[in-house]
Amino acid sequence: MEKGHIEISNLNLWFGTNHILKNISFTILPRTVTAIMGPSGCGKSTLLRSINRMNDLITDTRITGSILIDGEDIFREKVDVIELRKRVGMVFQKPNPFPKSIFENVAFGIKIHNLASGAEVPRRVKEALQLANLWDEVKHRLGDNAFSLSGGQQQRLCIARCLAVGPEIILLDEPASALDPFSTAKLEELIVQLKKYYTIVIVTHNLQQAARVSDHCAFLMLGELVEFGPTERIFTKPQDKRTEDFLTGKFG
Repeated sequence: MEKGHIEISNLNLWFGTNHILKNISFTILPRTVTAIMGPSGCGKSTLLRSINRMNDLITDTRITGSILIDGEDIFREKVDVIELRKRVGMVFQKPNPFPKSIFENVAFGIKIHNLASGAEVPRRVKEALQLANLWDEVKHRLGDNAFSLSGGQQQRLCIARCLAVGPEIILLDEPASALDPFSTAKLEELIVQLKKYYTIVIVTHNLQQAARVSDHCAFLMLGELVEFGPTERIFTKPQDKRTEDFLTGKFG
């Protein structure tokens, strides 16, 4: 099995008595971009955060069903969650660089996980910044504070920080919602390039963005998976009336 394969089966999630995700099942293939769409409050981000167990941090969370990554259930008892989050990196809605230099932001994970030392660290930092399409913009200012970068550059820095630890899967939670159109276009271009090497799952409110960058789409409504399939088919021949109504702007 190629690395980065995700299989979600009968996934249910509750926060207290609130049933947020209901019997969700679909498969995400390696080196593809899958967009999770749906109206606000439908469970998109909760589903995304299930893939690297970020919901564990919320008290009174209960989960049934399974998520297999490369054939292994991430909810089984002996899973090393820190190792899981290294394999399944996450980039949030708002850029969240550390209050450190550009270099130290990217080197942080490399050092924490003891992935490299000495001259190997700068080499890996450079590689991650190159993969994130940021190296040429920052190579002469690596010692500058990360907050001196523009919003779009900060978001690509957060992607570089994620890439530096060598993930298989990248989760993007509304990564362009705080960006201007130019920065959004650069980010979308980057997503398309990165799928050559990584499995990418993106939550987006922007239907045009989902159509532009994704290979497959999952449409959620009220915590249920209404429809999943190739992006082109979902947008041109949706099989469920609710999907069609959402795509044509009748609600959402």
